[in-house]
Formats: sequence, C-alpha cells, structure tokens
Amino acid sequence: MNQPFWALIVDDENLYAQAIGREIGRQGISCDLAYSCAEALRWVANRQYGVILLDHRLPDDDGIRIIPQLLAKQPDAALVMMTAYQTIPNAVRAIRHGAEDYIVKEASLAPIIERVLELRQRAQLRQDVQGTAEAKCQGLLGRSSAMRLVIDELIKVAAAKDTTLLLTGETGVGKEVACRFVHSLSRPAGSPLVVVDCLALPENLVESLLFGHERGAFTGAQDLQTGAFEEARDGTVFLDEIGDMELGQGKLLRVLESRTFRRLGSSREIPLRARVVAATNQDLSALVQAGRFRQDLFQRLAVFPIRIPPLRERGDDILLLAEHFRVMYGERLNKPTEPFATEVSEAFLRYAYPGNVRELKNIIERAVILTESPRIELRHLPQRVLSLGGKGRSPAAQPLEVVPGVDSLVDVEVRMIRQAMSRASNIRTEAAKLLGISRFQLLRRMRKFGMETPSEKSSDKSS
Repeated sequence: MNQPFWALIVDDENLYAQAIGREIGRQGISCDLAYSCAEALRWVANRQYGVILLDHRLPDDDGIRIIPQLLAKQPDAALVMMTAYQTIPNAVRAIRHGAEDYIVKEASLAPIIERVLELRQRAQLRQDVQGTAEAKCQGLLGRSSAMRLVIDELIKVAAAKDTTLLLTGETGVGKEVACRFVHSLSRPAGSPLVVVDCLALPENLVESLLFGHERGAFTGAQDLQTGAFEEARDGTVFLDEIGDMELGQGKLLRVLESRTFRRLGSSREIPLRARVVAATNQDLSALVQAGRFRQDLFQRLAVFPIRIPPLRERGDDILLLAEHFRVMYGERLNKPTEPFATEVSEAFLRYAYPGNVRELKNIIERAVILTESPRIELRHLPQRVLSLGGKGRSPAAQPLEVVPGVDSLVDVEVRMIRQAMSRASNIRTEAAKLLGISRFQLLRRMRKFGMETPSEKSSDKSS
C-alpha cells in the first residue's frame, strides 16, 4: 500500500503559499505551510514529505542555505526551488546543493501543480517497486546520480536472494554499510550478519574460522566449533577485504559453487543458507594477473559487482552528509550546532577526501567537539581541509558569469549544460556528475531547451 504523499510549501508570501496549498489539496495531496526557514525545519523534523516547494527569499534566512538540512531530514523528498527572474544565480546554486528542480514563479499556478503531480506519480511508482527499501538505506545518504545508481543496483540484487555480491571501492566509501542495506532488504528479520575481516584471518585458522571444525580435527581442537558460514544461518556472510585472503581460496570457491560446506574433520555436507557478500578496495583483476588471486574465484565472486564511488565523485552529497553528521554528533555529544556557514561549506566542497565518508564523519565529530559555541568555524577544521594545495573536487566547480538584465535563466542553464557536456566529451552521465544533478534531470533539461543532437545521442548510448 502506498504511503501518504505530503507536500511542504515554504514561502513567506502567505497568499501565494495558501493558493498553492488549495490547488494541491484539490488533487488529494495534503499540505503543510511554512512561512520561514525556522518553521520549515520544525515541520521536517516531525513529518515525512514527498515534495518540498521552497522559496529562496525568506524573512529569517536564505532558503538555499537550509537545503542540506531539509534533505538530511527528508532524504526521500523531492525539493523544488521556486524562484523569480532576479534570482537566476541562486536557482543554479540550489540545483547544485541538491534541489530536484526549480520553477519560475508566475501568475499561473499550473506549472507548479503539474510538477507536484508528476513527482507524486514518480514516488508512487518507486514505492511499488522498492517497498521499504529507501527507508532501510541507513548510511547510504545521497542524492547524486552516482549514489542513486548504486542504491538502485543494491535494491535489484537484494531481490535475488542467493546471488553473490562483490562490492568494490576505496577505503571508507561505505562498503559494509551497503552490505547491511542489502542484508536488511533480503534476509529474514533478526537473521545474523557475520563480518569476516579477511586481512586479519590467521593463516593456520582460515578454514576453521570460515567453516568450523569437529572435536579432534587438529591438535588443540578440543571442542566442536562452528564457523562464519554456519553462524550466519539464513543471514549474510560479509567477507571484507577479500583481496587480502591468500589461503583457502579453493575451499571458498567450492562453497560458492556447491552451496555446501564441511567442518574440518567432518564428511557431512552442510547446506549454505546465507548470502555471501565480498568487498575489496583492491583491483581483483590485477591481482589475478599477478597470480595472487584465483581467476575462477574472481569470476564466481563477481556475479554482481557494484562499485561504491569515492566521496569526491558524489558532488554536493558532501554537504548533505556533513549536515547529517553535524546533527548526529550534536545530539550524541549534547552540543547542538548551527548550520554550516558558506565559507565552511565551500571548504568541504574543495577537499578531495582520501578517506571518503569515514574521513568526513571524523572531521565533523572533531569540529563539534572543538567548538565552544553553536557555530562551527574554519578554525575547527583540520589544516588538510583548509589547504588549497590538494586536489579539488570537480572541474565544473568554477564561477559562472551572469549579466543581470541580459542573461535569462534559460541562457544560464544552456551555457552551464554546454560547458559540462564539453568537459565530459558529450557523455551525459559524466556531464550530469559535473553539474551535480541526476542524469534524468540533465536529459529533461536538454529536451526542454532543444539541445539534443545526433552526435549527443550517439555519445549518450556509449555512456
């Protein structure tokens, strides 16, 4: 059954907000009205919304500045910026901060109502397909096209309950979080998730720890011992850092192929009921070429490979995650803090995060501990984050020149899209990443502005 679809309208023009609310209400959509940023933040703390219509000029703050906070509380909501001609740069900035779309405020409310109805239909379709998947997403917080693709793939593989999954990606990107997400979607409630650190497996105990042993199986085996595969029962076995597992590869291959295993010292076959998820930060194909990893095991593990992108490739997910961790550590340490100031957010966006999400989480925890007031300042960030000598986040993060009174909103968007397409060699998926929007959003805008060309269509297919 589909969940109720609520809309939050944030606009200090009372009559305009109320008119939108009445029209949306006639379509069977319940609405809440907020006339300030503070009111909006109170609403999102107490109710789940399908769409948030946000004006950027509000009496107590800049609406764009609270977008990361709103989305941190409402990761499933589509946020649509309502803007006027005079706010072209702000509309563009809102899209880059995670807004789903923007709408130019006009006398007619029809475009707004039509967009809300479209978003409701899309949300209902996603609910039909995904069920409660998004609610179980846990730490996979993000609205970038890269993370939306990852989440969609995880949902699909979760439906294939016994399929082996291989998660790849740099240290700290959230491979175990992704495993827990799949586990929560595909295994019975309360079933165990057994984590095996392959890097820490003692050489002489690899098989015993994985498969268990019978009493007397080897010197010192005084009692029967179950292994990870047996302890997992009908849950999940997570083989972390599988690339560092040098011994026992042959036995593991046999288990994956036969879906059975034996304890050491026993001839009895035990059926494997658990799903196996492996993860690595190494290039397994390179290890195969170097003779350090079995080709047949690699092929068996890589039935469904998913790459978790590094944080530097996730656009303004950085700000969304930073706000999420700020609120989390503020509550945990009993030190509530204010939303990040612009200069702090810009510092976050410039940094390359070699430690990925884990590093960002540590940076925010440190900042909350250091601050003596509710305001986190640049001085509370590590020097490595403030240094401009490191790698930047994205070549698209460059100022865009806008001439007030000459450039229209369409002019600015078309110029940004062309610039991103040029930098991405006309590959739309990459262009969308540079713009910080989803591929769907990019395609919709290109069609809207008549920017489709045969060459671009050809490039899009190749992406």
